[in-house]
Amino acid sequence: MTVQPPEITPFFGLRPAPSAMRPRDPRPGVSGLSPEALAAWAGEHGLPGYRARQVLDAAWGGRQASFAEVPTLPADLRAALAEAFRFDTLAETEVRPADAGLTEKALHRLSDGLLVESVLMHYPARAGSRERHTLCISSQAGCAVGCPFCATGELGMERDLETAEILDQVRQAQRRLLVDGRRLTNVVFMGMGEPLLNLDRVLDAIEALNDAARLGLGARHITVSTSGVVPGIRRLTALGPQFTLAISLHAARNPLRDVLVPLNRRWPVEEVVGAAREHAAATGRRVTYELTMIAGINDTDADADALAELLRGDLAHVNLIPMNQVAHTPWSGSPIPVVERFADRVRAAGIAVTIRFNRGAEIGAACGQLAAEHAGQPTPAVVRRRRERIVAQSAAALRGERSHDAPPPLAAIEASAS
Repeated sequence: MTVQPPEITPFFGLRPAPSAMRPRDPRPGVSGLSPEALAAWAGEHGLPGYRARQVLDAAWGGRQASFAEVPTLPADLRAALAEAFRFDTLAETEVRPADAGLTEKALHRLSDGLLVESVLMHYPARAGSRERHTLCISSQAGCAVGCPFCATGELGMERDLETAEILDQVRQAQRRLLVDGRRLTNVVFMGMGEPLLNLDRVLDAIEALNDAARLGLGARHITVSTSGVVPGIRRLTALGPQFTLAISLHAARNPLRDVLVPLNRRWPVEEVVGAAREHAAATGRRVTYELTMIAGINDTDADADALAELLRGDLAHVNLIPMNQVAHTPWSGSPIPVVERFADRVRAAGIAVTIRFNRGAEIGAACGQLAAEHAGQPTPAVVRRRRERIVAQSAAALRGERSHDAPPPLAAIEASAS
């Protein structure tokens, strides 16, 4: 069966997303199967129940990279499993280390040729804290939101990832860690894509990560980030999960956030924070707010004061992250003294603030940078027009003018998030 490639949605005319080069492999990924589904498959094929348990153990607890490498299964069953399922939905993976081995950026090629990324960050044990291994994963190939400081925004939107394609980023990282007797301690949905616009599959992935029969990661060690999909936040609140909700805020003033997070034209910042506030009240879990700090754009005293006023009294924590330099964007990251001054003004309002320093800059650790490298370069004229547009939009925003551009065309996806 031939699978038609998805419709391509370019952002700001920079270049279309690198569309799939071949049909997607129709076999489901084994990691996307629940224990019940796998047991049902085993029963349909006349297999004893313990065989499903062996497959689960191999998929989630071992170092094997294919069914052929699983010694506990007979050869005919390994062949049947390989015919029915993919052991790994990530067809190829390139890993680049940085920071003396503390950061590992992985570029994954999917079965249809699309590229997604994950980043594994190691934090050595210190006084009062244990060793941590945090993996940042992608939920979509590309992104429809189009934040202009984000490399993924340049790629446009290709498609949602399957549940197994999300989970196999985790399984590959876990296999690398197991070589040295280590294990993942945290997973964050902060890679390519907007998780709440692929919410059903993200929730299925979280269930697998949390399931003691699969990865067995505590819910409080899982973070889901969103740029502000309000119906999705409210759906999470209704479900009552205990994982951490993170909001990619980037600006507390609507005119500026219209530019930095185009989704703000659909759901303004007050509505986003209001939904997050309801989530914190319902779950008892504080919400994390992420701000990418851009020199001269969102790092002023006025921005700090607006943020303090917006979050005053909330169950919230703010992370400030100097921007990673992204090709074709006219901005640079805020100097650390400026970020520290911003943090002090927000802390004065009683809000907890952490400054996060960049990891893996030499390997393009900002999400989408490796995929953008492989997508080819736009023409100088296109780059110049994009820069001019971003400069004009940000200048208008700093004067307090709201954007007149239409919000991202997400109406069809909104329904699935609600």
